[in-house]
Amino acid sequence: MPVDEKKVQEIVQEVMAKIQIAQAPSGKHGIFSDMNDAIEAARKADEVVRRMTMDQREKIISEIRRSIRDNAEILARMGVDETGMGNVGDKILKHHLVADKTPGTEDIKTQAWSGDRGLTLVEMGPFGVIGAITPCTNPSETVLCNSIGMIAGGNTVVFNPHPAAIKTSIYAINLVNEASLAAGGPDNVACTVEKPTMDTSAIMMKHPAIQLIAATGGPGVVTAVLSSGRRGIGAGAGNPPALVDETADVRKAARDIVNGCTFDNNLPCIAEKEIVAVASIADELMDYLLTENDCYLASKEEQDKLIQVCIPGGRLNRKCVGRDARTLLSMIGVDAPVNIRCIVFEGPKEHPLISTELMMPILGVVRAKDFDDAVEQAVWLEHGNRHSAHIHSKNVDHITKYAKAIDTAILVKNGPSYAAIGFGGEGFCTFTIASRTGEGLTSAQAFTKRRRCVMSDSLCIR
Repeated sequence: MPVDEKKVQEIVQEVMAKIQIAQAPSGKHGIFSDMNDAIEAARKADEVVRRMTMDQREKIISEIRRSIRDNAEILARMGVDETGMGNVGDKILKHHLVADKTPGTEDIKTQAWSGDRGLTLVEMGPFGVIGAITPCTNPSETVLCNSIGMIAGGNTVVFNPHPAAIKTSIYAINLVNEASLAAGGPDNVACTVEKPTMDTSAIMMKHPAIQLIAATGGPGVVTAVLSSGRRGIGAGAGNPPALVDETADVRKAARDIVNGCTFDNNLPCIAEKEIVAVASIADELMDYLLTENDCYLASKEEQDKLIQVCIPGGRLNRKCVGRDARTLLSMIGVDAPVNIRCIVFEGPKEHPLISTELMMPILGVVRAKDFDDAVEQAVWLEHGNRHSAHIHSKNVDHITKYAKAIDTAILVKNGPSYAAIGFGGEGFCTFTIASRTGEGLTSAQAFTKRRRCVMSDSLCIR
């Protein structure tokens, strides 16, 4: 039997990567057993960071970026191995995106105006120690993206990561502190606890040193933050619909939607979760999904089984979140071809696999009688989260009408969803999209206070 050299190489690379992970640093920098100790350490580090020049902050951020690139594969494999969600290849791309396109100190700007009565400046100043809650869906990506933005703003941060991704989160937090030390900055610019719980989260949210909390997670987490008595940045749930109208390039729309939906097995909150298609092109769209984009058409019986497995009793089965399409099909006894990337079917908007945010590569197609009906159904499916939505259309009036009706923080036009965070599209990267509290795509600016400095009757030299 001939030896498949390529396969052997892939196995060797995978084994070596796992050995690297096993031998990776335990995360001694910024890791504490008690949340109060973690906050105190971050507070002491903040006394140094807030006095740093912008150049000094940028040196730390540059070192973080370098370290993310160097550790992208390790972080990706750790995330998949620990949580069972997503896929390594796409997570590597996401880490490179964080390293390359998360704004740093260039995002901190000064506003100034002068007149007969003098000069006024508005500066962006730090909050101090920020509390951050991060998810298991994008654990290291969120930790690293938040750290860059928060340090750029002159802050330090204490994380309460999701317990299901604590090893990956600790590795990322350790990486941030090692980068700070390498750039001449202090230790403990990012801190956490070894065993994060609801109790440690409560301590963080009530601690007097924490005046701003940034939460990336489900609606329960965001609600808790907004009830904390602190200023909250809440990045919550979404159920982004992709609308396809009669003017769209239907073949391209099918390709873009599947590419966006299957990226990291649909874990990004911005990813396409369902399709609303105008009836006149619905059959054509479905044909492209099945014949050119490796989609599997689920029968009524298979849909019912998927409901029982993926959302038993109406509750999301965490063992299904972030799994690939073939794995999901195997859970209902279907041995799908190796090329299958996505599960599709047609159904009403109320179908449980359509109306629920699944974070799985499952795309229900809702047929609309015309564009106005499509907009109405898409708005209903977005559930007022004001998070993300997508449209494929060549009609500017249609795009405008949809944008106003859906009123989301993100609207992607004629592209895959990940274009929204700078991957194949213009703009910066973020993994904290605060639609519920109105900040939208957060960056360093979101983690600063506006401070006005007025010089009365002086320094206007016009």
